[in-house]
Amino acid sequence: MEAGLMFRTAVVLLALTGAGGLLMAGLRFSGRPRPPHWMAMGHGLLAGSGLTLILYAGIVSGFPGGAALGLALLVVAALGGLMLNLRYHANGLALPVWMVLVHAAIAVIGLVVLAVAVWK
Repeated sequence: MEAGLMFRTAVVLLALTGAGGLLMAGLRFSGRPRPPHWMAMGHGLLAGSGLTLILYAGIVSGFPGGAALGLALLVVAALGGLMLNLRYHANGLALPVWMVLVHAAIAVIGLVVLAVAVWK
């Protein structure tokens, strides 16, 4: 598969991940302490798939423009999501709103940087 297509596919996967993240954040802001397990796991699975595809395409063909910066930001966001999952969600605790917002902000910035680099 062509590297450019892999990068674009990863951006689409991560955009879908973000849409699910918005849905989960909406649930949290509406008063639910945490999203359903299946939704959180699907969100993480899509994110992991997108990150893996970016990493593979970057290793095989090199990272275009600021794609490496976008990947780094998305990895930081993924680590935040992992913390939300393992520390709070898995233990039945309410997700801290501030942590949800920071996780989302870093992920959105990373996705925008990646998308600009890929479609430049």
